[in-house]
Amino acid sequence: MRTKSAIVVGLAAAAALAASVPATAAPAHEAPRRNCPQLDTKLPWAGDNRARLQKMIDERGTCSGNRGPRPVAAFDWDNTVVKNDITDATLAWALQHDKILRPKSWKDTSAWLTPAADKALTKACGTSVPVGRPLPTSKNTACTDEIFEIREKSQTMAGEAAFAGDWNHRRTVPAYGWIPQLFAGHTPAALTSFARQARAEQLAAPVGTKQTVGTHTIAGYIRYYDQQKDLIRTLKAAGFDVYIVSASSEPIAEAWSSGVGLDRKHTIGIRSITEHGRLTTALKGCGGVETGRGDALPYMDGKRCMINQEIFKIKGAKAWQQQDFSHRIALGAGDADTDVTFVNDATGAHVAINRNKSELMCRAYDDADGRWVANPMFIDPMPRKSGTYPCSTTGATAADGTKVPVRRADGSVIPDQADKAF
Repeated sequence: MRTKSAIVVGLAAAAALAASVPATAAPAHEAPRRNCPQLDTKLPWAGDNRARLQKMIDERGTCSGNRGPRPVAAFDWDNTVVKNDITDATLAWALQHDKILRPKSWKDTSAWLTPAADKALTKACGTSVPVGRPLPTSKNTACTDEIFEIREKSQTMAGEAAFAGDWNHRRTVPAYGWIPQLFAGHTPAALTSFARQARAEQLAAPVGTKQTVGTHTIAGYIRYYDQQKDLIRTLKAAGFDVYIVSASSEPIAEAWSSGVGLDRKHTIGIRSITEHGRLTTALKGCGGVETGRGDALPYMDGKRCMINQEIFKIKGAKAWQQQDFSHRIALGAGDADTDVTFVNDATGAHVAINRNKSELMCRAYDDADGRWVANPMFIDPMPRKSGTYPCSTTGATAADGTKVPVRRADGSVIPDQADKAF
């Protein structure tokens, strides 16, 4: 029989990957009153998902008569609140407008960058441009291709690994940290400006537009999901404190979050250390993990850490652990395994936007606490996954990067799951 006990993440490999459920029952409240903030019934959700979310809002929001601390909701950004990727869009715009400054050495951009990547970037981008000056990436296709291939696949155009070394695969990924590191030398305001200009182009482009970056073809449009804008609006009206927690550079995320009514204080992303007002390659740590090369990003378990540290003010190593009921988010929403830990921590609703990502969808379909809300993407949804998700064998990623079974809070293995929300 499954247990409802919460466990401390990190005590054992199984515990680190286990699904967590509330350790205590939700506090009782008065019955919801009439005229509570309502989700727009004209916006389609799959099945009874809208009704289930509305029930959670009524139970946990101000309409419940709750006079305690404001409940918290946290959303991933890319492909959760919007369709497509704001980091890709911003990097593409920057490459097309010569906004990447030449580093003294490409190896300086990331502690994990390999000699092969350093050599490939140096060869493609050249050394004729003075250090700290813009590279002519709008005309130099080879340079643009190397940068974007490393961003997209963590490898060079020749297929050699771009990053190597040791890192906790549930706390960081070098390619994610490399993007804010590429913008070292700019001010945070300049990076936000680049993102806003990319935003204007992406929102103006018709749905389905593609763009070319070097010789890479990527999505050329972004759209806010109306359903998520409405959910955020309703949550705020019902007294929830709503945050974005993204693995994008924070200045980039800030260019977009205002579009759903959230300010800088409610936008959490990868945080670069500044010197003399300019971005450096050093990235802020979390939960006692030192600031520096980027060992603790808002990525997978790192998103939990950032939520605990920045929202609930839990410091040190404890920020990596799942907290008690009163120090956890009420709603978490994500679309990928990079979001699974914080979405699983939610006590009221776990919203999983289906992009066929194994660990997230294994937990969503297992629905251990009956509060998972799995929904297809609202624009151009993924087709149904053939076969089943490999929950019982390789559905989760361990700290060392190996693939392992997805486990519940009691350590039991989640059986393979068929795709239902598509």
